[in-house]
Amino acid sequence: MAFTSSPYIRLMRLHQPVGIWLLLWPCLWSVALATHGAPIVLLLLFSIGAVLMRSAGCIVNDIADRDIDRQVERTRTRPLASGELSLKQALALLAFLLAASACIALALGWATILWAALSLIPVMLYPWMKRITWWPQAFLGLTFNWGALLGWVAVNGTVQPPALALYIGGFFWTLGYDTIYAHQDKRDDALIGVKSTALKLGSHSKSAITAFYVCAILCWAAAGWLAHTGNLYFSVLMLCQLHLLHQACTVDLDSPASCRATFVSNTWLGLLLFIGTLAAFK
Repeated sequence: MAFTSSPYIRLMRLHQPVGIWLLLWPCLWSVALATHGAPIVLLLLFSIGAVLMRSAGCIVNDIADRDIDRQVERTRTRPLASGELSLKQALALLAFLLAASACIALALGWATILWAALSLIPVMLYPWMKRITWWPQAFLGLTFNWGALLGWVAVNGTVQPPALALYIGGFFWTLGYDTIYAHQDKRDDALIGVKSTALKLGSHSKSAITAFYVCAILCWAAAGWLAHTGNLYFSVLMLCQLHLLHQACTVDLDSPASCRATFVSNTWLGLLLFIGTLAAFK
Protein backbone atom coordinates (compact mmCIF):
# COMPACT_ATOMS: atom_id res chain seq x y z
CA MET A 1 0.00 0.00 0.00
CA ALA A 2 2.85 2.41 0.78
CA PHE A 3 4.18 1.98 -2.75
CA THR A 4 0.90 2.83 -4.48
CA SER A 5 0.06 5.62 -2.03
CA SER A 6 3.12 7.69 -2.97
CA PRO A 7 2.06 10.66 -5.13
CA TYR A 8 5.31 10.36 -7.11
CA ILE A 9 4.56 6.71 -7.91
CA ARG A 10 1.04 7.65 -8.98
CA LEU A 11 2.32 10.58 -11.04
CA MET A 12 4.56 8.18 -12.97
CA ARG A 13 1.77 5.50 -13.04
CA LEU A 14 4.22 2.86 -11.80
CA HIS A 15 1.28 1.26 -9.98
CA GLN A 16 -0.38 0.81 -13.40
CA PRO A 17 2.27 -0.94 -15.52
CA VAL A 18 0.03 -1.66 -18.51
CA GLY A 19 1.29 1.47 -20.28
CA ILE A 20 4.89 0.39 -19.74
CA TRP A 21 4.22 -2.94 -21.44
CA LEU A 22 2.40 -1.30 -24.34
CA LEU A 23 5.36 1.04 -24.85
CA LEU A 24 7.91 -1.75 -24.45
CA TRP A 25 6.50 -4.42 -26.74
CA PRO A 26 7.24 -2.63 -30.04
CA CYS A 27 10.86 -2.20 -28.88
CA LEU A 28 11.19 -5.89 -28.14
CA TRP A 29 9.51 -7.00 -31.38
CA SER A 30 11.94 -4.86 -33.35
CA VAL A 31 15.03 -6.04 -31.48
CA ALA A 32 13.98 -9.68 -31.87
CA LEU A 33 13.39 -9.37 -35.61
CA ALA A 34 16.54 -7.32 -36.21
CA THR A 35 18.85 -9.67 -34.28
CA HIS A 36 17.10 -12.98 -35.04
CA GLY A 37 17.06 -13.48 -31.30
CA ALA A 38 16.88 -11.64 -28.00
CA PRO A 39 20.17 -10.14 -26.73
CA ILE A 40 19.74 -9.77 -22.98
CA VAL A 41 21.62 -6.46 -22.76
CA LEU A 42 19.44 -4.81 -25.41
CA LEU A 43 16.25 -6.17 -23.88
CA LEU A 44 17.30 -4.86 -20.46
CA LEU A 45 18.23 -1.40 -21.75
CA PHE A 46 14.96 -1.04 -23.65
CA SER A 47 13.00 -2.27 -20.64
CA ILE A 48 14.56 0.37 -18.40
CA GLY A 49 14.05 2.98 -21.11
CA ALA A 50 10.37 2.09 -21.43
CA VAL A 51 9.82 2.58 -17.70
CA LEU A 52 11.59 5.95 -17.76
CA MET A 53 9.92 7.29 -20.91
CA ARG A 54 6.43 6.10 -20.04
CA SER A 55 6.82 7.77 -16.64
CA ALA A 56 8.05 10.97 -18.30
CA GLY A 57 5.14 10.85 -20.75
CA CYS A 58 2.65 10.52 -17.92
CA ILE A 59 4.08 13.59 -16.22
CA VAL A 60 3.95 15.63 -19.44
CA ASN A 61 0.36 14.50 -19.93
CA ASP A 62 -0.64 15.37 -16.36
CA ILE A 63 0.99 18.79 -16.53
CA ALA A 64 -0.94 19.61 -19.67
CA ASP A 65 -4.22 18.07 -18.45
CA ARG A 66 -4.27 19.03 -14.78
CA ASP A 67 -7.26 21.36 -15.22
CA ILE A 68 -9.14 18.85 -17.39
CA ASP A 69 -8.34 15.97 -15.02
CA ARG A 70 -10.14 17.75 -12.19
CA GLN A 71 -13.37 17.51 -14.21
CA VAL A 72 -13.15 13.80 -15.07
CA GLU A 73 -14.26 11.20 -12.52
CA ARG A 74 -11.49 8.72 -13.35
CA THR A 75 -8.65 11.26 -13.18
CA ARG A 76 -9.60 13.84 -10.57
CA THR A 77 -7.47 12.19 -7.85
CA ARG A 78 -4.24 12.33 -9.86
CA PRO A 79 -1.48 14.10 -7.88
CA LEU A 80 -1.33 17.29 -9.96
CA ALA A 81 -5.08 17.56 -10.43
CA SER A 82 -5.72 17.05 -6.71
CA GLY A 83 -2.89 19.35 -5.58
CA GLU A 84 -0.86 16.63 -3.82
CA LEU A 85 2.16 17.64 -5.89
CA SER A 86 3.10 21.05 -7.24
CA LEU A 87 4.03 21.88 -10.83
CA LYS A 88 7.61 22.55 -9.70
CA GLN A 89 7.89 19.07 -8.15
CA ALA A 90 6.52 17.47 -11.32
CA LEU A 91 8.96 19.38 -13.54
CA ALA A 92 11.91 18.36 -11.34
CA LEU A 93 10.96 14.69 -11.60
CA LEU A 94 10.46 15.05 -15.35
CA ALA A 95 13.95 16.51 -15.76
CA PHE A 96 15.46 13.59 -13.82
CA LEU A 97 13.60 11.00 -15.93
CA LEU A 98 14.65 12.61 -19.21
CA ALA A 99 18.28 12.76 -18.05
CA ALA A 100 18.19 9.08 -17.11
CA SER A 101 16.58 8.25 -20.47
CA ALA A 102 19.39 10.10 -22.23
CA CYS A 103 21.92 7.87 -20.46
CA ILE A 104 20.11 4.78 -21.75
CA ALA A 105 20.10 6.19 -25.29
CA LEU A 106 23.83 6.95 -24.99
CA ALA A 107 24.49 3.30 -24.15
CA LEU A 108 22.67 2.30 -27.35
CA GLY A 109 24.77 4.47 -29.68
CA TRP A 110 24.64 7.84 -31.40
CA ALA A 111 22.12 6.84 -34.07
CA THR A 112 19.74 5.75 -31.32
CA ILE A 113 20.31 9.05 -29.49
CA LEU A 114 19.19 10.95 -32.60
CA TRP A 115 16.03 8.89 -33.05
CA ALA A 116 15.30 8.99 -29.32
CA ALA A 117 15.59 12.80 -29.40
CA LEU A 118 13.12 12.91 -32.29
CA SER A 119 10.67 10.90 -30.20
CA LEU A 120 10.43 13.81 -27.74
CA ILE A 121 8.51 15.83 -30.33
CA PRO A 122 5.39 13.60 -30.36
CA VAL A 123 5.77 12.95 -26.61
CA MET A 124 5.52 16.67 -25.85
CA LEU A 125 2.80 17.37 -28.42
CA TYR A 126 0.46 14.44 -27.73
CA PRO A 127 -1.26 15.85 -24.59
CA TRP A 128 -2.50 18.85 -26.57
CA MET A 129 -4.02 16.86 -29.44
CA LYS A 130 -7.32 16.18 -27.63
CA ARG A 131 -7.93 19.92 -27.71
CA ILE A 132 -7.51 20.36 -31.47
CA THR A 133 -8.39 17.07 -33.20
CA TRP A 134 -10.88 14.23 -32.91
CA TRP A 135 -7.95 11.84 -33.49
CA PRO A 136 -5.62 12.15 -30.48
CA GLN A 137 -5.51 8.34 -30.42
CA ALA A 138 -3.79 8.41 -33.80
CA PHE A 139 -1.16 10.76 -32.40
CA LEU A 140 -0.65 8.38 -29.47
CA GLY A 141 -0.09 5.62 -32.02
CA LEU A 142 2.72 7.64 -33.59
CA THR A 143 4.22 8.21 -30.14
CA PHE A 144 3.81 4.87 -28.39
CA ASN A 145 5.29 2.73 -31.17
CA TRP A 146 8.47 4.71 -31.69
CA GLY A 147 10.33 1.84 -30.07
CA ALA A 148 9.79 -0.24 -33.22
CA LEU A 149 12.10 2.23 -34.97
CA LEU A 150 14.51 2.61 -32.03
CA GLY A 151 15.00 -1.14 -31.65
CA TRP A 152 15.98 -1.52 -35.29
CA VAL A 153 18.28 1.49 -35.20
CA ALA A 154 20.01 0.16 -32.07
CA VAL A 155 20.87 -3.02 -33.98
CA ASN A 156 21.43 -1.81 -37.56
CA GLY A 157 22.16 1.90 -37.19
CA THR A 158 19.29 2.92 -39.46
CA VAL A 159 15.56 2.43 -40.03
CA GLN A 160 14.76 -0.24 -42.63
CA PRO A 161 11.47 -1.46 -44.21
CA PRO A 162 10.68 -4.20 -41.65
CA ALA A 163 10.90 -1.63 -38.83
CA LEU A 164 8.61 0.76 -40.70
CA ALA A 165 6.06 -2.02 -41.19
CA LEU A 166 6.23 -2.90 -37.49
CA TYR A 167 5.80 0.77 -36.62
CA ILE A 168 2.78 1.29 -38.87
CA GLY A 169 1.23 -1.93 -37.57
CA GLY A 170 1.76 -0.70 -34.03
CA PHE A 171 0.16 2.61 -34.97
CA PHE A 172 -3.07 0.87 -36.03
CA TRP A 173 -2.94 -1.41 -32.97
CA THR A 174 -2.73 1.61 -30.67
CA LEU A 175 -5.46 3.41 -32.61
CA GLY A 176 -7.71 0.42 -31.88
CA TYR A 177 -6.95 -0.19 -28.23
CA ASP A 178 -6.85 3.49 -27.30
CA THR A 179 -10.22 4.06 -28.95
CA ILE A 180 -11.54 1.34 -26.63
CA TYR A 181 -9.79 3.06 -23.70
CA ALA A 182 -11.30 6.44 -24.65
CA HIS A 183 -14.82 5.04 -24.38
CA GLN A 184 -14.32 4.95 -20.59
CA ASP A 185 -14.39 8.76 -20.43
CA LYS A 186 -16.68 9.63 -23.33
CA ARG A 187 -19.46 11.09 -21.18
CA ASP A 188 -17.13 13.37 -19.21
CA ASP A 189 -15.19 14.25 -22.38
CA ALA A 190 -18.37 15.29 -24.17
CA LEU A 191 -19.37 17.53 -21.26
CA ILE A 192 -16.05 19.35 -20.99
CA GLY A 193 -15.32 19.54 -24.73
CA VAL A 194 -12.40 17.09 -24.99
CA LYS A 195 -12.10 15.34 -28.36
CA SER A 196 -11.47 11.62 -28.96
CA THR A 197 -12.03 8.88 -31.53
CA ALA A 198 -14.61 7.42 -29.15
CA LEU A 199 -16.75 10.52 -29.62
CA LYS A 200 -15.91 10.94 -33.30
CA LEU A 201 -16.70 7.36 -34.29
CA GLY A 202 -19.62 6.90 -31.90
CA SER A 203 -21.81 3.94 -32.90
CA HIS A 204 -19.35 3.05 -35.67
CA SER A 205 -16.54 2.46 -33.19
CA LYS A 206 -16.63 -1.34 -33.26
CA SER A 207 -16.41 -1.46 -37.04
CA ALA A 208 -13.57 1.05 -37.00
CA ILE A 209 -11.67 -0.81 -34.28
CA THR A 210 -11.99 -4.02 -36.29
CA ALA A 211 -10.62 -2.25 -39.36
CA PHE A 212 -7.73 -0.78 -37.35
CA TYR A 213 -6.83 -4.22 -36.02
CA VAL A 214 -6.96 -5.82 -39.47
CA CYS A 215 -4.59 -3.12 -40.74
CA ALA A 216 -2.24 -3.86 -37.82
CA ILE A 217 -2.12 -7.56 -38.68
CA LEU A 218 -1.49 -6.84 -42.37
CA CYS A 219 1.38 -4.50 -41.51
CA TRP A 220 2.91 -7.00 -39.10
CA ALA A 221 2.61 -9.67 -41.80
CA ALA A 222 4.45 -7.31 -44.17
CA ALA A 223 7.16 -6.85 -41.53
CA GLY A 224 7.61 -10.61 -41.33
CA TRP A 225 7.75 -10.95 -45.10
CA LEU A 226 10.28 -8.12 -45.42
CA ALA A 227 12.43 -9.66 -42.66
CA HIS A 228 12.22 -13.11 -44.32
CA THR A 229 10.72 -14.84 -41.31
CA GLY A 230 9.63 -18.47 -41.25
CA ASN A 231 6.12 -19.94 -41.15
CA LEU A 232 6.04 -20.04 -37.35
CA TYR A 233 5.92 -16.24 -37.22
CA PHE A 234 2.84 -16.18 -39.44
CA SER A 235 1.19 -18.94 -37.41
CA VAL A 236 1.58 -16.83 -34.27
CA LEU A 237 0.30 -13.82 -36.20
CA MET A 238 -2.92 -15.72 -36.91
CA LEU A 239 -3.39 -16.16 -33.16
CA CYS A 240 -2.80 -12.43 -32.74
CA GLN A 241 -5.52 -11.78 -35.30
CA LEU A 242 -7.99 -13.98 -33.42
CA HIS A 243 -7.15 -12.19 -30.17
CA LEU A 244 -7.72 -8.74 -31.66
CA LEU A 245 -10.93 -9.67 -33.44
CA HIS A 246 -12.22 -11.20 -30.19
CA GLN A 247 -11.54 -7.85 -28.49
CA ALA A 248 -13.42 -5.91 -31.14
CA CYS A 249 -16.41 -8.25 -31.09
CA THR A 250 -16.84 -8.74 -27.35
CA VAL A 251 -16.00 -5.37 -25.77
CA ASP A 252 -18.97 -3.45 -24.36
CA LEU A 253 -18.14 0.14 -25.24
CA ASP A 254 -20.78 1.46 -22.84
CA SER A 255 -19.17 -0.34 -19.89
CA PRO A 256 -16.02 1.32 -18.48
CA ALA A 257 -15.11 -1.98 -16.78
CA SER A 258 -15.33 -3.89 -20.07
CA CYS A 259 -13.32 -1.21 -21.88
CA ARG A 260 -10.64 -1.30 -19.20
CA ALA A 261 -10.37 -5.10 -19.20
CA THR A 262 -10.18 -5.25 -23.00
CA PHE A 263 -7.56 -2.52 -23.08
CA VAL A 264 -5.44 -4.35 -20.50
CA SER A 265 -5.64 -7.59 -22.53
CA ASN A 266 -3.40 -5.96 -25.13
CA THR A 267 -0.42 -6.64 -22.88
CA TRP A 268 -0.97 -10.33 -23.70
CA LEU A 269 -1.25 -9.52 -27.40
CA GLY A 270 2.14 -7.82 -27.17
CA LEU A 271 3.62 -10.89 -25.49
CA LEU A 272 2.11 -13.19 -28.11
CA LEU A 273 3.65 -11.21 -30.97
CA PHE A 274 6.97 -11.10 -29.12
CA ILE A 275 6.92 -14.89 -28.98
CA GLY A 276 6.28 -14.84 -32.72
CA THR A 277 9.29 -12.58 -33.36
CA LEU A 278 11.48 -14.78 -31.17
CA ALA A 279 10.42 -17.84 -33.19
CA ALA A 280 10.45 -15.99 -36.50
CA PHE A 281 13.54 -17.66 -37.91
CA LYS A 282 13.02 -21.17 -36.56
